[in-house]
Parts: sequence; structure tokens; C-alpha cells
Amino acid sequence: MNQHIFIVGNSFQVKSLAESLLNKKHPITIINNDMEFCKELSQIDNMTIVFGDGDKRYVLEDADIGKCDIMIAMTDNDADNLVTCLMAKKIFNVKKTISLVSDVKKTAFFYQMGIDSVVCTTSAITTIIEQQAIMDELATMIPIGEGRVRITKVKVSEDSPIVNKALFDIALPAQSIIACILRGQSSIIPRGSTKILADDMLLLVASIEDEIAAIELITGKSYD
Repeated sequence: MNQHIFIVGNSFQVKSLAESLLNKKHPITIINNDMEFCKELSQIDNMTIVFGDGDKRYVLEDADIGKCDIMIAMTDNDADNLVTCLMAKKIFNVKKTISLVSDVKKTAFFYQMGIDSVVCTTSAITTIIEQQAIMDELATMIPIGEGRVRITKVKVSEDSPIVNKALFDIALPAQSIIACILRGQSSIIPRGSTKILADDMLLLVASIEDEIAAIELITGKSYD
């Protein structure tokens, strides 16, 4: 059963996110305090729009928050986002809360207050810029396990030192594995005898300690 998602906010990102989630068949309720934006959103089929401030208890009650599985607060005000998520979790027992923050220094505090997921726009943008600047081969870096392990997509170039080598001939660091190979339209779960080809996209799973060493081995470049 798809989860009912509530989104509080009044920006283009809210609309874009809601439409994406709708396409995945999630019921969506948007709470917004801009009447014109609400009118615009009301043109989208199968989306519930509630006019009001999402950090007000009576607005959440009017929105029938009892059916909410996930609350996403993404206004421009960090304090409002925190209040919205705390009310959803502490008063209405919403299973999962996600809050946007503009100041990376507030991230730890939000987690301490019980918010399940905290997304810092500044931190995310900075990370993307840094990755793009120094690691062009990396398409995605996803932290898991509280950041102790990361999943990274690494493109294999023609001059990579591992091109045409079988997996068991590649001396990857101990805390890293190539979990999947994306080759054209195919996804390959590799075995020891699987050969790495130029233009392969490798799904690397590695500890933060071994990640850079594994990437350097794959790309033949230093990222010191």
C-alpha cells in the first residue's frame, strides 16, 4: 500500500516533488499559505490542497493528518519546519518526518529533537559542487548507515587501469566491493570472472575509509 505523504511548503520544489510522488501512486496532501499557489496546485488531479499554515495544529487537523504516513516540511523558515515536524510526530504520531533546513549548523539539533530525516540545501549543493569539481567520474554518492558506508557510481574510462580485467584480478581495498555493473541497458551482478569494460558504470559500495582508495584504483587518478 502506498504511503500518504503530506508536504508543507510554498515553492516550485513543492510542486515538482508532489508531481513526482503522484507519478509513483502516493496519495499527496499539500498544505500551503499562499492562496494563489493553492489555486495553481488545485489544477493537478488527485492531489489534496489545504490552505493554511502547516505549523498550526488546527490546520493539520483540518487536513486530516491522521491519515498521514510521511510529513515533509520544506518552507523557507527552519523554525516553522521544525514545529510542523514535531507536531506531526509528537501529537499526531506520524511515522516519519522529513525537514528541510537552510543552515547546516541546525542539522544535528533537528535530529536531536527527533526529526527522522534532515535535508540541508546548502550542504547538499556544496557537496555536489565539490564532487563535480574533483571527481568527474562520480555520478552519485549516497551515504548509508549514518554515513559509515557510501554507494558511489564510478564511470570506467578507456584508460582506466582495470579495463578488461576480471574482478578477481582487481585488488580492491578490503572494505569495498563492486556490487553491480551498469553496461548499456543491462545491469550485471558481477562474479569473480566478470570482466570490466570501458564505459561501464560501476556501483561501488565502500566504507568511508576505503572509498577514495577504491575510486583511485578504478580511475587511475589521485584525489588527494
